[in-house]
Amino acid sequence: MRNPNREPFPSHPLPSGPGGGTLGIGWLLGAAVVTVILWQVPWGQYILYPFSILATWFHEMGHGLTAILLGGDFHQLRIYPSGSGIAIHGGSLFLGPIGRALVAAGGLMGPPLAGAGFILASRQFRTAHYCLLFLGGLLVVSALIWVRSLFGILAITILGVSILAIALKTPQWFQGFAIQFLGVQACINTFHQVDYLFTRTAAIGGKSMLSDTGQIAQQLLLPYWFWGGLIAAASLLLLVQSLRLAYRS
Repeated sequence: MRNPNREPFPSHPLPSGPGGGTLGIGWLLGAAVVTVILWQVPWGQYILYPFSILATWFHEMGHGLTAILLGGDFHQLRIYPSGSGIAIHGGSLFLGPIGRALVAAGGLMGPPLAGAGFILASRQFRTAHYCLLFLGGLLVVSALIWVRSLFGILAITILGVSILAIALKTPQWFQGFAIQFLGVQACINTFHQVDYLFTRTAAIGGKSMLSDTGQIAQQLLLPYWFWGGLIAAASLLLLVQSLRLAYRS
């Protein structure tokens, strides 16, 4: 039962549990270490599968929303059971080749940017709560508007409803940990697929096509491995800086 004398969205830091105290960075570092270990064992891939699908969604939405910001059209996105995906956009983009390169980079930077934002939002219940509501709602809305593969519609809808349930039904400390955990997962997923950053072509939906770094290289001339290294460094910087800002107090 709700306590009428309690502020529903307090501005103070989130507690770590019923006993109070702020969420420690050790929890997140521990989660990151466990994630890396799980990557190394066959059954670990199944445990992390939902987070891989969510990272693919961040990636493809990054492409599509960047295209919209640059004056293009975001037609649809497809997510496959393998964890791969594709965003289809069209129209004329501002900045020409630079705009096309930015759309390609928007997908690669989507997960780390979202992850950094989640980590920063986690320090107060108000922002953590609304961030979960926004993420869950956007997942469901995107499944209705843009997702056009059957697997993608089912998976993204389930993820969206699950995150909304966390925002509406779980205690404050769990919401804070959930958004932080999602943030770390989004950031480090970039490094789980680091080989994709350093390849010119990739198989997506059973078809071979230019990778995102290959697309950037095609538009901006410098080799794909240069852009892969730059994006990997930027992703690491976002993770480190977001953790530093979130825990500097």
